[in-house]
Amino acid sequence: MNKLASIFIIAIAFTSINIFASTDVAKGKAIAAACVACHGAQGNSVVATFPKLAGQGEGYLLKQLQDFKSNVRQDTIMKGTVASLTEADMANLAAYFSEQTITQGVASKSANIALGQRLYRGGNKDKGVTACIACHGPTGTGIPSAKFPALASQHATYTTKQLIAFRQDASNTQMDTNAPERNNDYEGMMRNITKYLSNKEIEAVSQYIAGLH
Repeated sequence: MNKLASIFIIAIAFTSINIFASTDVAKGKAIAAACVACHGAQGNSVVATFPKLAGQGEGYLLKQLQDFKSNVRQDTIMKGTVASLTEADMANLAAYFSEQTITQGVASKSANIALGQRLYRGGNKDKGVTACIACHGPTGTGIPSAKFPALASQHATYTTKQLIAFRQDASNTQMDTNAPERNNDYEGMMRNITKYLSNKEIEAVSQYIAGLH
């Protein structure tokens, strides 16, 4: 496992407290009614550009909502959606979606699953790419206590978009550009990995993840 990830997980294990003890899933369900249009019933989006939220780690979901609200993670639609939500609303929403069951994803029949599997399970030592399994687990369930997200069965289109957004950080630095990027990963972990991935590799690992279970 990546050394930085290991240290972070151990720190969480010793210092974490149950910040979700007072969450109300019923209230989260009521708030989630406004999310159905994009994220589907029970958080199972049927539109590949919108992520499935069902079964995602509670801590990760809450962090993303907080990041959208503070504009640390930039998205016009989500920023407007969370603008009126309180901290309690976001915690309740995260609790609700985390208790739902994700629908099984399917990889494209034309996908390079062999390449995706190699990257997910073994990374690419020559490029310095850490295996996805280190933080997201052998079946893609993530590490909830460390806020490392579950990936299994996520839409490949959405996963591809996020990996490219993380990679854009390196491109902006190298080219002195200001294209939209994603940079709300812990200590730049995802940015450090994706900057070495080609479009072909990103597509392959995203498709592998879609069918992972």
